[in-house]
Amino acid sequence: MHALHPLLRKSLFTLFAATLACAASLAPRAASAEALLLIEADSGKVLQAENATIPWYPASVTKIMTAYVTLKAVKDGKLTLDTLLTVSPTAASQSPSKMGFRPGTQLTVDNALKMMMVKSANDMAVVLAEGVGGSIDGFSALMNDTAQKLGMTQTSYVNPNGLPADGQITSARDLGILARSFLRDLPEYEYFVHIPAIRFGKRVTGNFNKLIGRYPGADGFKTGFICASGYNLVASATRNGRRLIAVVLGANSGTARAVKAAQLLERGFSQDNLTWLRPSLGTVDKLVPVDASPPNLRDDMCGGHRKRPASDDDDALIAANGGTTGSASATGGEAQVTFFTAGLQPPLMKASELMASAPAAADPVLVYTGPTRTGTALIAAVAADADQQATPKPRGKKSRVAKKPDAADKPADKPKDAKPPAKTAAAKPDAKPADGKTAAKPAGTKHAAAKSNAAKSDAAAKPAANGDPAPKPAKPKAAIKPAAKPANNS
Repeated sequence: MHALHPLLRKSLFTLFAATLACAASLAPRAASAEALLLIEADSGKVLQAENATIPWYPASVTKIMTAYVTLKAVKDGKLTLDTLLTVSPTAASQSPSKMGFRPGTQLTVDNALKMMMVKSANDMAVVLAEGVGGSIDGFSALMNDTAQKLGMTQTSYVNPNGLPADGQITSARDLGILARSFLRDLPEYEYFVHIPAIRFGKRVTGNFNKLIGRYPGADGFKTGFICASGYNLVASATRNGRRLIAVVLGANSGTARAVKAAQLLERGFSQDNLTWLRPSLGTVDKLVPVDASPPNLRDDMCGGHRKRPASDDDDALIAANGGTTGSASATGGEAQVTFFTAGLQPPLMKASELMASAPAAADPVLVYTGPTRTGTALIAAVAADADQQATPKPRGKKSRVAKKPDAADKPADKPKDAKPPAKTAAAKPDAKPADGKTAAKPAGTKHAAAKSNAAKSDAAAKPAANGDPAPKPAKPKAAIKPAAKPANNS
């Protein structure tokens, strides 16, 4: 009986340790409203998947499909990158982020794509949709048809930019399928998904995907954010000829999603030595979809507890949150896992440190309005766009200057109000030196008819007798103001 005690203790200890390990592995998933996916671009092999088949609001990662459908139309010869598109009132009315062009502005498919993919411009997404599909609804039908052909069975679209809409749904699984399809079907247009920055006139906008220029080998794709979805990111990177795609949905900041994606990619690149330890998860298209409603993260992402409104252009560093991103694996814990899975080879740098560093220097790509231009014509187009950016400032100043006399005139138009008596009293001394004899008396309308010509001459003599030479020039200066007011009112 005593011989059984050590075995029993060992069994209980093993069971207790396994329970703790299980609880530790499940706790982060229960506490974190995130969907994660890591796959190989060539084979579609799934390296990691958490909540990957739960429906999710895509936000601006929708624009990957918008770019895919547009570039597929270009490849099929339905239009070219030089085709001119026109900004419609519908496009101009889209919510930010956007370029803000006025209706009637024209630009090429090429420039609209660059603006959409780097700045995440919602108005440019509609410009492309209307140019390719005739309307938002027409283009959405093309998007849905394409999604079904690619095997994106959990996806539906109602607009080309990902602005909030109940019917706009996808999943990490489907986004992985879409990213693979883009690289496979449109390799000649891959450039559009990894432009580091664009320059429009005097304004330079960096890519919201923080991995580009920071994470070694990062070469695509797209970010997205709305309150209901949280911070989303589809990212790709290539190392030693091997390309991986990471999908992060529901992170709590722009930096957090980049850190998480970098950690996923780093783990994937470090798995070569120990892949036999992990069970096969199959390919991304074989992941079984979950029949559920998308989680709504609005309160977490845009609730009153946030110090500033959340947006896709979130530059908050991890240090601002006390060194974390809301997930235990966002800091040292993930680096330790990478350390182990790499066969005891330390990582180059923690993901959080990479995202906090400045991006590698890169020349922004010029974008502009109007038809395709080169050489001196391109320089002139860029200068013209810069001039247009400067024009609103003087207009704003002029409007302010014009409003000042209007505001000053309003009390003069309403002499019966409570405020005008003080102003009319102040106007009397101003009026005296303006017209001499006649200017002093109209201010006192009650006594104007009773005054004789002699009294008028006495009134005219008073200013000359009572005023010193110094005050006299001051009074005419004040008299200029009421003279100007009637001119504005007329």
